[in-house]
Amino acid sequence: MKTPTPGYWCECWTQDLTTGQPPTLRASIDAYTAPQADRWIAVTLRTISPALDADASEEAWDWLYDGRIETRRALLRAEPCTVSVTQTNTRITWTIRPVLFIPLAHRQGTQLPACAYAFTPQPTD
Repeated sequence: MKTPTPGYWCECWTQDLTTGQPPTLRASIDAYTAPQADRWIAVTLRTISPALDADASEEAWDWLYDGRIETRRALLRAEPCTVSVTQTNTRITWTIRPVLFIPLAHRQGTQLPACAYAFTPQPTD
């Protein structure tokens, strides 16, 4: 049996600060190293920074130049991290949490129930 693999679960959330509604999940990825996890945020911030207002862009670049180092150190200590920027009335928040990825059981070499063979996949175009 395979053992769990350590890694990081990364999410991006947005929240409209004027409505009082809860945040909305926009994206998530699994990362297997701390550099891979914080790089996801760094690439995203560099990509969106030209479209941000001056204050949000400054928040983004502050993290890219100074905060990223602390984020990486925290991840290596297996601590969760959060990075946020606020653009006008929208807060964008990235979270990274250390996790253990549990391998799924392989179906090869096992007897499947009869109904598994009755399914006919639809052709894709």
